[in-house]
Parts: sequence; C-alpha cells; structure tokens
Amino acid sequence: MPEYIRHPLIKEDTVEQRLYQLDLAGKALDTSTLVVLPTGLGKTVISLLVMASRLEKYGGKVVVLSPTKPLVEQHASFFKNVFKIPEEEILTFTGSVDPAKRADMWKRGKVIISTPQVIENDILTRRISLDDVTHITFDESHRAVGNYAYTYIAEKYFETAKNPLCLGITASPGSSDEKIAEVCESLHIESVAVKTESDKDVIPYIHKKEIEWKRINLPDGMKDIKDLLDKVLEDRFKKLTELGYPIYNQKYVSKKDLLSLQAKLQGELRGLPESSVYGAISILAEIMKVNHAVEIVETQGLESLRMYMERLENEAYSKSGSKASKRLAEDLYIRQVARRVKDCDLEHPKLEHVKKIVLEELGGKPHSRVIVFANYRDTAEMITNALSEIEGIRPVRFVGQASKYKDKGLTQKQQVEIIEQFKAGDYNVLVATSVAEEGLDIPSTNLVLFYEPIPSEIRSIQRKGRTGRKHEGRVVVLVTKGTRDEAYYWSSLSRERKMQSNMKELQAAMPARKNSSITEDFTTDIADEQQKTLFQYDDDNKNIKIIVDQREIRSSVARNLDRNGTEIIVKTLEVGDYILSDRIAVERKESQDFVSSLIDKKLFEQIANLSRAYEKPVLIVEGESLFNCSGMNPNAIQGALSSIALDFGVSLFYTRDAEDTASLLLQIAKREQADEKREVNMHGKKSALMLPQQQEYVISSIPDIGPKAARSLLQHFGSVEDVMKADYEELIKVDNIGPKTAARIREIAGSEYKR
Repeated sequence: MPEYIRHPLIKEDTVEQRLYQLDLAGKALDTSTLVVLPTGLGKTVISLLVMASRLEKYGGKVVVLSPTKPLVEQHASFFKNVFKIPEEEILTFTGSVDPAKRADMWKRGKVIISTPQVIENDILTRRISLDDVTHITFDESHRAVGNYAYTYIAEKYFETAKNPLCLGITASPGSSDEKIAEVCESLHIESVAVKTESDKDVIPYIHKKEIEWKRINLPDGMKDIKDLLDKVLEDRFKKLTELGYPIYNQKYVSKKDLLSLQAKLQGELRGLPESSVYGAISILAEIMKVNHAVEIVETQGLESLRMYMERLENEAYSKSGSKASKRLAEDLYIRQVARRVKDCDLEHPKLEHVKKIVLEELGGKPHSRVIVFANYRDTAEMITNALSEIEGIRPVRFVGQASKYKDKGLTQKQQVEIIEQFKAGDYNVLVATSVAEEGLDIPSTNLVLFYEPIPSEIRSIQRKGRTGRKHEGRVVVLVTKGTRDEAYYWSSLSRERKMQSNMKELQAAMPARKNSSITEDFTTDIADEQQKTLFQYDDDNKNIKIIVDQREIRSSVARNLDRNGTEIIVKTLEVGDYILSDRIAVERKESQDFVSSLIDKKLFEQIANLSRAYEKPVLIVEGESLFNCSGMNPNAIQGALSSIALDFGVSLFYTRDAEDTASLLLQIAKREQADEKREVNMHGKKSALMLPQQQEYVISSIPDIGPKAARSLLQHFGSVEDVMKADYEELIKVDNIGPKTAARIREIAGSEYKR
C-alpha cells in the first residue's frame, strides 16, 4: 500500500509519497532552485509541496506559470483536486479572461495558474503587483532565455516581492553550460537539483524504455532527384563565389552557416552597399530554399517534396513572389525535379517502416497508444493518410495553430479535443509535429516513433518522455543512411550525454557556491552587459511618461521601457504605437512587418493618419533584415522609405532591436518632456475613407489588382456590384486587366464559398 503526503493544505490520500520528490522539494525550499527531473516522474507534485509549505509559513499567494493554455488548465485541475483550499481561490489566468476581471480575481486568489504572457501584461499595465507572492513555479523553465516572458517576470518578482522564492522545473534544460547558466540567471536560481532514471530513489518508479535506431537506405530514384538539386546548389555556390562571398564547406554546409552569411550580408546593407550585396542576398535565398528541398528528399519523402515544390511555384507566380523564387521556378534542373516528383510513384522507404512498426504494435496490443513524431506538417499529413488506409489503425494529425498555404492549423480547443479522443481510444495513433513535445496533457504511450532524428537534445528528451511513464515503453527512431539524418542522430546523442554530465557537475558545484561565486559570476556578467547597453537606469526616467498602444505590449519594447523606470500608460490608440508628447507619435514596424504592410497596402494609410494627427510624426523600422525580407524588391523598399520621408514629412529612424527602440523612445520622450516641458497628450483618429476610396479598397483587395487597375474597373463599370457581375469577355476589355486577372475576378466573384 502506498503512503500519502500529509499536510494541512493537501487533501488526505490524494498525493503518493515519494522520497525523491520530498528530497527535491526540501532543496527547493532552501533557496530558489532549478529542478531537473525526467518526464513522467511528477514535477508538478514537487511544485505542490513547495507551494503548500510557503503558503502555510508565509501566507500571501503562489503562482504557477506554464507556456500554454491547455497546460494551465491541466495544472489547475490537478491543484483543485489536491489542495485543501476553496476552489474559488484557485484561479486560472489566460488571454481569454477579461483584463479588468483579472485584476479583481488577483485580489482574492491564493493559487494563480497562468500563462506567462498574461502575467507580464498585467505587471506592465499595473493591474497586479507581485509584492505578496511568496512563491512562483516556472514550468518548462528551459524557456527562460532571451526575451521570453519568464525572464521579465522573474526580474520584477525579485525586485518587488517581500519574500521571494522561485522554482524552475524541466526535464531538459539544455546541453551547454551557457544555456543552463542563462536559465539560472534569468530566474535568479541559486541551486540546481537533479534526479535521473539511474538514481536509487527514482528506479522503483521507472518503467523500461527500449530505444531502437532503424537505419534505412535512400532509393536510387530519390538519389537522382537529390543529384539534380545538388547541381542547382553547385551553380548557386559558384555565383556566390563570383560575387565575393564563397562558401568553402559546400558539401556539408549547415543551415546555421547559411544564416550566419545572411546576417553578414544584412549588416553590409547599411550605408551605401555595392550592387553585389543585393545579388548575393538573393542567391543565398535560393540556396536556402534548395537546401531545404534536399533535406526533404533525404529525410521526408517525395510527397512532402511535392507539396513543397507546389508552394514554391505558388510563391514564384504570386504578385509578391521574390526574385529568388521566380528564378528557381525557371531553372532547368528545378523544372526537371518538379516533373520527376509529379511522375514518380516512389516514396521514401521510411513510410513503409512506419506502417509496419505501427501495425505490429497495434496488432499485438490492440489497446496501445502510439505517437509518430514528424518535423514537418506535410510529412505528418502524408503519414496520417497512409496509416488511415490500414484496418485497425485510427490516426489523427496533430499540428500547431499557425495556418499557411493549403494548410490550416488547429485551434487550442481543437487540440484539446483531439487529445481527449486519443485518451478515449477514438484515435489510437497521434501523428504530431513539435506541438506535442511539451505543453499538452498527452497520456503515456506504448510506442513513440521518430520519423527522423532531431539535433535538439531538449526536443529529443521531450519526445522520448511520452512513453515509459506508467508502463514499459518503446522508442523507435528512423535514420536514412548517408544523409543529414545521421548527423542529427549523432548530434542529439552527444548533446543528451553532455547535458546529463553537465547537470551532475553543476549540481555538485552549486551548493558549495551558493550565495558566493556563482552569484558573483552572474552579477559580473550582468554588470558587464549593462556597461555595453545603450542606456541605463536613470532616476529622471521615472518622471517620463509614454503612452503605449495595447497591442504593443506583446513586444519587448514596453518591457525595456519599464525596466528603465519609464511610466507606461497603456491605451488603445487609433493612430500610432507610442505617444511621446503632444506633438510626437511613433509608428513602430519590425522589418518583416514593414514589408507586409507595404504589400497589403496598410502602411501608407497608417502613415497618412499619423502625419495628419501629429505635428512631428516618427516611423521606427526595427531590425537589420529590412532589405532581405521575402516578397519585396529592395528598390521598392527604398522608394517607399523615400515617399514616407519626403511626401509625408515623417522622420525615419532605424533600430537594431527592441532594446535599441526603447532607448530611442526614451531619449526623444525625455527631450520633449524634460527639456521642452511638453505634455503627453493622446489625440488623432483614423481618417474615414471617402466612398470612392472605399470602393477602390474593395476592388484592390482582389489578388493581382492594384489601385490603378481598381480605378480602371470602377470607371469602366461604374460600381463595385457591376465589376463583380461582369463576365470574362467584358473584363478583359478594361485597361490594365489581362486574361489572368479577369479569370481571377470571375473565380472570386462566381465560386461557391467553402470552408
């Protein structure tokens, strides 16, 4: 008979007592701790024990942060079942809860389970304070790097709380010392506690997990297609060399190498670059597309390549298609690849192995559950379709929320419904992308099948952790011989081993260094970084006010302003993103957002409203990749920037990143408010479009129709209604309207609506 935890705040006979959990919880109560524990061994229970102890001793409230809404709801359900606390004091915070309601809920809540973005927003908007929070748990704490919300919340927590203590929990913090150190620094961690499957107190709860690597040969027909793609790469590498940007390791060039060269070229665009830089950027874009196609052939299959080639062709012939995609579509070898892919009925042998392995598993154990992981959605769809043809296999495709060309994502509600159906046995195979690696309550499975290895040790560990949780499990990884599959296999294996070694070393070192050298190391690193930053905290900043649009809270600009003592006033702005004084409003655009708003024709409307409403309008373009964004010729971007400055009288500034943007905003605001003594006033509304402009807008929303063509159509037919009623022969008589555009209008106006 198992023994159960006894505590005044935990319901009797609900939580099994395990010594390793008590040991880890004890360490986590001494100081802020990173707990590393394999998936399925009860990290949430450790959080429960620490939270209960803190509430009993210090009162106040405790917070649990998890990356996704479904995981928040899963944790909330667990805590309501085990805490001896009124349910109305155990609350969930997500973006679907009204902000004003959250402020009231926060006052009465004792246990708050939330997504980090919601808490970050509520701190920035002063809806909540962390002063009486006696504990925060950071779930999946390996995410606490860079600008992720965990970093900011931890910073504010240790700055404002009267009695702070935090717990980071993860199964996979990363293999490098730098990554682990960054997580610890971000969360103010002073101790690391690690348990592995080989620890004596953990072994009784571990179920056997068999790991098998299946090596597969690439068929000759697929090698021929790969050879054609290699010829395209060889040609483009040669052109890149002629432009003065050689790649010496062409046969083994990695995506990281290509991205590094891309960053270098983007840096050279500042100032007055030579024309060769633009050419090199465009050729590099082709190389990256073809390199991806090679990876698909080697590791995924021809059906996935077929879908990719179709998207490439669609991009090439769309109005916003880049020069790189257009040139590739016209390349002789690429056309040969497209033709062979369409004609070839060969498929990657991995697919047959998937069918065989899954069928054997379900045939021998009909009540089994299987997860098949694939890196790409196209592959997941191909696998799902293939498995659905086999009697006894009930597969379902499980992907993320984002949608793209011919590929609609799943909402969080749909994801939760699929998981429930998987649990119930309506589906017995989940064919998933990375969305199933963490953040969803997916039950333990009998078999986890990797369609391909992945180089990330964190993701590999998360995937493997989906089996062997409540009973014996099996992991099978498919590897294509002589391809990047093998490189990823060795990379992942090496990083996993290194991570385990590093964690043991760090655990041994940290207690002795507690509150001493490791803290000093981090403090030194922070101090060094602060010396490099563009601006530092200044007491004068607390008198500076900046009005921030509600939507801009999602960026880290507001976070950087808050860090530097600026008073942030969050409003819903009709014009601009930031108001710095009664005469200065700022529109901020990240590089890709700038290009996208040019393509969808929103940019000049926003700029016109800004220049009409404020005496000194400002546009900030953030990021260093403006001239390398897909879908726009660099000359068109230069022309747009010239028009914004000269025709609209808008001041243009360029910043590297969010911190740089915040620095610039603060300096302008200080100049206006402290030096010029100007008030911060919000004024300006979007100007309403006149009827002719509205009519032109409706017609120009049709793909391939610009403002000029829209005016021609309206002048010829007289109204939007008559344009839509016109037949093909009438449409092609209009100036600026060719056969393709006329056909497109008829397709949109006359086709039946289907979702």
